[in-house]
Amino acid sequence: MIDFKNSSYLKLKPVNINEGLNLVQPMLIDGEQVFAAFKTIRDMVIFTNKRVIAVNVQGLTGSKKDFTSLPYSKVQAFSVETAGTLDLDCEMELWFSGLGKVKFEFKGNFDIRSFNKIIGQYIL
Repeated sequence: MIDFKNSSYLKLKPVNINEGLNLVQPMLIDGEQVFAAFKTIRDMVIFTNKRVIAVNVQGLTGSKKDFTSLPYSKVQAFSVETAGTLDLDCEMELWFSGLGKVKFEFKGNFDIRSFNKIIGQYIL
């Protein structure tokens, strides 16, 4: 489960969409498609055209997983911060009705502005 008091997924790096799709395929509803997948050391965040799915890998073996669905229909506001000269990471914050803010930090030279446009199409 995402800790909404410390709601930051640290240093996400893009991975092949199929890696995320294989993990969440049984959960997807009709017409839902994965368009981006990111990974930390063990956890994943998968973006579909309907929601954000946060996957928290638990236990020593990693066989236990917690899946948290965050539907775009509950997003009240969102923002992005581009990378700078010294701070090379970029960020996206989503404010969910009744839950609060969730912050995603992306590693390296990820194109957050283009990603913001995609997310905006599903939220607005």
